[in-house]
Amino acid sequence: MPSGGRVAPLSVAYGSMARMPGNVPTPPAIGRGDPLPEYAERVLEVAELIPAGRVMTYGDIAEWLEEGGPRQVGRVMALYGGAVPWWRVVRADGVPLPGQEREALAHYHAEGTPLREPTAASRHQGHTPRIDIRRARWDGKDG
Repeated sequence: MPSGGRVAPLSVAYGSMARMPGNVPTPPAIGRGDPLPEYAERVLEVAELIPAGRVMTYGDIAEWLEEGGPRQVGRVMALYGGAVPWWRVVRADGVPLPGQEREALAHYHAEGTPLREPTAASRHQGHTPRIDIRRARWDGKDG
């Protein structure tokens, strides 16, 4: 994975705010055109780079940015991720975002994202397919 460098700015116009090392600041009420915290902007920029059919984990993005961790990235995605391909930023175990499984799976099927189908027993219990992280993970080198 490339280290550190800035990526192209988001197409949505957001300003920047001072960032707090290792933490995502408490977000202000964000309206159209309001500033977005710098760390959040950087997380969303990486999410926009992930090609269709590929994924990065929350931890992958934190590592790419060399700042924060999976929880901080998850918080950013929960607060601001609706404007980017959020379904491409996933948990390390490949389980689709709780409450958004149907929508995420529709995107995964449409994009050809590698999935691991549940066993017959777990399917009977209502489990959904998981992302095959080994095959779907994007390292930032191809695209």
